[in-house]
Amino acid sequence: MYKRIRGLREDNDLTQKQLSEYLHCRQQTYSNYELGCRDIPTSVLIDLARFYHTSTDYILGLTDRRDPF
Repeated sequence: MYKRIRGLREDNDLTQKQLSEYLHCRQQTYSNYELGCRDIPTSVLIDLARFYHTSTDYILGLTDRRDPF
């Protein structure tokens, strides 16, 4: 899951700071999500799926299909 959110961010040419601002958290908090040092809350997972127009299953690594449904 952690590699997926980093990959999505990099594929969209975004910085951790930009994502942390969107998610209303500190940059260090978002960095910890990507590093796997901190579990991603369900609400943040849903926000990321909406932001990237994908499914939570894709972010969680349960599917390799990026389309939302």
